[in-house]
Amino acid sequence: MAPQRIVIVRLSHLGDVVHSLPIYHALRATRPAAEIAWVVQPEFAEVVEGLPGLDRIILFDRRGGWRAWPRLRGDLARFRADWAIDAQGNLKSGLVTLCSGAGRRSGFARTDWTERAGSLFINDPAPVLPAGAQHAVDRTLHLARHVAAGFDPQDLPERWLEPRPDLIERAIRRHDEHLGEAAQTAWIVHLGAPGDVRTWPADHYRHLIARLAGLDRRVLVLSGPAEEEFGRRLAATPTPGVRHWVGQRGLRDLAASFCVAARRGVRLVACDSGPLHLAAACGVEVTALCGPQDPRRTGPWPPGRHHVVIAEPAEACAPCTARRCIRAAGPLCMSRIDPERVVEVLDSVDTPPTVDSSARPPDPSKGRAFASRGHGR
Repeated sequence: MAPQRIVIVRLSHLGDVVHSLPIYHALRATRPAAEIAWVVQPEFAEVVEGLPGLDRIILFDRRGGWRAWPRLRGDLARFRADWAIDAQGNLKSGLVTLCSGAGRRSGFARTDWTERAGSLFINDPAPVLPAGAQHAVDRTLHLARHVAAGFDPQDLPERWLEPRPDLIERAIRRHDEHLGEAAQTAWIVHLGAPGDVRTWPADHYRHLIARLAGLDRRVLVLSGPAEEEFGRRLAATPTPGVRHWVGQRGLRDLAASFCVAARRGVRLVACDSGPLHLAAACGVEVTALCGPQDPRRTGPWPPGRHHVVIAEPAEACAPCTARRCIRAAGPLCMSRIDPERVVEVLDSVDTPPTVDSSARPPDPSKGRAFASRGHGR
């Protein structure tokens, strides 16, 4: 008998939770009668709340220390999963998968785990990733095919998230306030978090915002809690055509706003970050400023729809996975991304906006070349 209670384990982080959404859609499409739960950390729970038909969210509060484990075990015991799917692939997620009590515990091939010890807790590993599967979403789709027989990635919905109608209505009102009701060329500029090696220098953001406004583009400068102070400093100097959403909080509202932006043809420019991947999952066309990270592995998905800008010439030490730059001058891979070149890229991809297009994103294997160096590196 097919499993009727399935639990997906993907605890963190924002971009990684977003990249795991196809597993849910694959299961829901191939097992419509199943009851599906998702184990996630509280700070990212609002992402999976936007999944239509998700039956339950089980929270794992990693900040709760050892006390988090008995609470989690109790919640999982009440769910009584037949089948657990580890979509993360480290020791912590493996332990959570074991705590599910499920008889079948699926996950990545043992050689594809970031912490191999965690793979000891699964008994249904997927085949080894095929050669050439580099992107995090390639990894997700490979696991989705393993757990959802007959799943075709082309059947994924255009938007991986579909927020509640009341959130969409609120987002429409906010969008009208920030960027106007009429379809017009507009950009959202998402500020990077200070101190993050993936963040662009502050003066580069100022230059880009001023230039876009000078080109008669409407601009919304978006800052979350980590970027709020910088966002307030920018907002203190009014610029015609530029609006600010300072200190935005709540992933549900952010996802709804991105869905409205996608329907109205508004685009996003941002550094590699969770919000960038959330925007892409909501259907927004994005331009990513990539420095230390490798866009072939973590760039916006699908590649053929989006655009990547990196420093030219590329830094010899990039890409890397360091969270802190050891160079005395800081992350030159970010500071040497010229704002004027970014303006040129954005201007080259500007087209009259479309509203509520139902067209499916192009097949990544047939996508156009990037406007600047990136995936081909």
